[in-house]
This record gives sequence, structure tokens and C-alpha cells, in this order.
Amino acid sequence: MSPTRTTTQPGTQVPAEAVAPLMRGIAVLRRLTDADGSLTLSDLERATGLARSTVDRVILTLARTGYVRLDGRTVTLAPRLMELGNAYLSSIRIPGLLGDRVDALADELDESVSLAVPDGGDIRFVHQATRRRAMSLSFRIGDLLPAERTAPGALFATLWGPAQWQAWRERRVSDPEGAGFPSLPPRPGPADDLFEERVDAARADGWALDDQLIEPGLLALAVPVRDPAGGIACVLSVVSHTSRHSAQGLRDGLLPRLRDAAAAMESRLRDAPPGGSEPAPGRLASWTSASKQELGREFVESLARGLTVITAFGDTGAALTLSAVARATGLSRASARRALITLEHLGYVVADERDHRLTPRVLALGYPPLSRITLPRIAEPHLAALAGLIHESTSLAVLVDDSVQYVARAATHRIMNVNITVGTRFPAYATSLGRVLLADLPATGLGPLLDHAELRPLAPHTLTRRAELEAALERVRAEGYALVDEELEAGLRSIAVPVRDRAGTAVASINVAMHSSSRTIGECLEQVLPRLRLTADSIESELHTAARFTHVAVA
Repeated sequence: MSPTRTTTQPGTQVPAEAVAPLMRGIAVLRRLTDADGSLTLSDLERATGLARSTVDRVILTLARTGYVRLDGRTVTLAPRLMELGNAYLSSIRIPGLLGDRVDALADELDESVSLAVPDGGDIRFVHQATRRRAMSLSFRIGDLLPAERTAPGALFATLWGPAQWQAWRERRVSDPEGAGFPSLPPRPGPADDLFEERVDAARADGWALDDQLIEPGLLALAVPVRDPAGGIACVLSVVSHTSRHSAQGLRDGLLPRLRDAAAAMESRLRDAPPGGSEPAPGRLASWTSASKQELGREFVESLARGLTVITAFGDTGAALTLSAVARATGLSRASARRALITLEHLGYVVADERDHRLTPRVLALGYPPLSRITLPRIAEPHLAALAGLIHESTSLAVLVDDSVQYVARAATHRIMNVNITVGTRFPAYATSLGRVLLADLPATGLGPLLDHAELRPLAPHTLTRRAELEAALERVRAEGYALVDEELEAGLRSIAVPVRDRAGTAVASINVAMHSSSRTIGECLEQVLPRLRLTADSIESELHTAARFTHVAVA
């Protein structure tokens, strides 16, 4: 890195070698994140202070890379953007090594449990295991929270030096209302001036308590998880509500189990093999070798290539040198170096001599609003695109007992249309959506389900004999799709394929439904099936990215 730079801290003088388009693109992503994932082009122009032509070029570039979607004049963050945050989460290894322990503890305690890391003088959560209740308590992965209003913050502050305390005091003076933390509700009362006392107590006790500091009714108990060198790798916290525990009851009842869990996590960190593998070229590295003619005049290469640098850190579990970044991205050393200088200036990368690491601030690039995305939301734009292409209705469904439930849908504007609404259930055995999902079940799950299923004749060609249905399911397994013709309703023909999760399990299915007069069976196989499979591939790609470190609800 160049010794001529005066600073690498955000808000200070911009380095001469910084990549301006990369800075503008990141500014756009930050504004979209702060707006919970969606803004109009005009709002983005006002929020960023950029010229409209610049905003347009940035958005077109981000849309081309799959990081945003443009619907008319509204820009929305797309699930693929989560690969930037995934690169950070993968590089620190904490969610991958400790996530299953957190999930098990949440099941044991029947409470929400989280892992947090420090981000300067504040904190960000990097893993969540939540309880599904009417009164649900959880934080979004990647949200920035002030140290003084959280239990983890008091523990991290036990390691602060004079410079960090001074920076914290200056932040409090410059932002007394907490406007810099849009994910938090307003303070429940006057600003708390006892943070330093709570830090002293946390240093002496080895734990910290949030007694309704974030909002009334919320309680959190936290303990440190130490790395092999004795520092704090992350903080483990359990979040509850005053309707379930008092502050003292939470501490007395759960602190021993929380400490035992932290000790087990520390053991796993000690025993984990070291990281440091050479990164593989990322998906966005294709932009580094494409020609300007291929990309188009409006494509901002330096923005796409700068974001590629972030993805290079995924799966390494270690810091990267400039040479390693250049090899992983396909960029020249000069281009990779300028991108690193820019990201370091903005606070997304920290450099220690030759080594570079991502910082938690990378999670601010879209991760909080996208971390709560569901499979129907992922699928909806893809279903709409397919429906517009083939002029037939498309749907996404999941298996619920022996029925399929429609959870997303894109209808067409035709006089004769398949009229099914989201939430509708049909017997799985008589639908293409259901047969795809039934065919994916193991024998131990399918057998009992068919034992209790009532195979009734619903239409002229409904399969009502179990042997015939099992033979049909075997064909679905072999061919990878199901075509059902007038088995649910006379005149209704549909074809479906599975949507698989990261483990390869069919968690949902998508179909195209039509009147039997619209297309012959041969035309369905030749014209519709290939496009249906491509749509499933697109949905799966975004699902796999979104589900890497978060739970994606299928309904």
C-alpha cells in the first residue's frame, strides 16, 4: 500500500488513488440499506447528493451484477448482494465454527441467542438463533448498535484504550439522539451516563446485562467468548423479555449455562484448524475479463471490479495480501491496490503491513434488510419474469402434511386464466407441485404419508391407486419434473420442478399452470420446461446465497 496516503479513516481526506466510482456505488448501497432496502431513483439522488446520470449508471451496473433490482423507478436490494457480507462472515469463521452451538443453546434455553463482534466503538451481530413467538426478540444480522445500549458493548469496552474511549465520547457529543443508529428505536428515556460504570462491572464480573437499555421490556445477558490468545473473539448473548424473566432471574437462571456454552465455544476455536487457503476466483471476477463492448457503455467497470475485491476474502479464514487479492479477482495488481486503498479509506478493509482483512462494516452493505428475506420474496421477481415470458401463471408452493400450499404466485392477464391465490392448499398427490415434493421425500417419510392419504378422484384423470401414484413419483425422481394433466381439475395442465436448498433438499417447487388447450404436452416439455428449470436455477442461486449464514423461511 502507498505510504503517501494521509489517512484511511472514513470522513477524512480522500486518498488520491481512491476509486471514485467504487465510493459512489458503496454510497448508493448504504443509502438503500438505511432505507430498509428500497428507494426510488429520485430519493437516491437526494440521499446521496450524486447527479442523476451518475445514480442511473451506478444502478444499471449494480443491476447487471445482480445486486439490485430496478422495477420502474424503484430500486430494491437483491439477495445476491449478501455475498459481500457472506465474504466477511466466512473470513472471520465465527458463524461457521460456532453457529450450531448457538442454535443448540437457543433450543435448550427456548430463548433467542446471538453472537456479536465489535465494530469500532459499536457492535454488530453476526449470528442469530431466534424463537418464533408472538413477542419475538431478535436483532438483524449486520445492524449497527451503540455499545452503551447493549450487553455485548460493555464487554467489548473492557478492552478499550484511551483513544477508543475518546472516540466514543466524541460520537456521543456529535450524535446525542442516536440518529446514526437507524435500526434502533428512540431511547426509552434520557441518555444513559452510567456506561463506564457498567463497563467496570463487566470487567470485574465477566458478564454484562442489558436491562431495557434498547427498548422497554427487552433484557439481554452476555458473556465473552475468548480466542486462543485471550482476547474476545465474540460475545454470546441471550435475549428475553420481562414477561418471561426479571433481570435478576435472567442472570441467576441462565448465566451458568451461558458460561458453559461459551467455554465449549472457546474449546472449538482452539481446536479449529488454521485458515489461510488461497481464495478461488469469485463469481464477479467475470467482469474483470469482459470487454467494454460486452458490458455496455453504461456499465461502470471500476465499481463492479471493486466489489469483486470484497468477495475475494470469502472462504479464506485469513488475511490476504495484495497479490492474493489480484490472483483471486483477475485484476491487475494496480487495480486491486486502488480498490483496497478505497475500501480501507471507507472502513471496509483494515491493513496490517502486507495483510488485509475485511471489517464488520461490510455487513452494512445490504445485509440487515436482506437477512430477513423469505423464499417467497426471493422467488416472486423470477416467477413474474417467467410469467411475462411464457404468458402463463406461475407459482411457488411448499409441502404441508399431505397438501401443497401456494406461497408465491405470478398470474397473467388473460381472459381464461388459472385462478389460484396465495395460501390455497390442494392435495399433493394430484398436483405437479406436490408430486415434485413427494418424490423428494425419503421412503421413511413418504410411506407413512401415503398410508394416511385419501386418494380421491378429483378430476377425469386423477390417479387414485397407490401403485400408480408411486410409479408416477418414481418417474418424477428419474426425470426431475412432474407433469400433471387434468388430475386436479378438468382442463388444467401443469408442469413443475423442485427448488433445492444448499443441502440439495427440495424445500419448495415451482410450476406453470395452464388450460390444456394452451399447449400440448409436447409443447410443455419443449417450450416451458427448459425455462422453468432456468427459473428454478435462478431462485436456488439466490436462496443459497441468502441461506449461507441466515435462516430463510420457506413460507
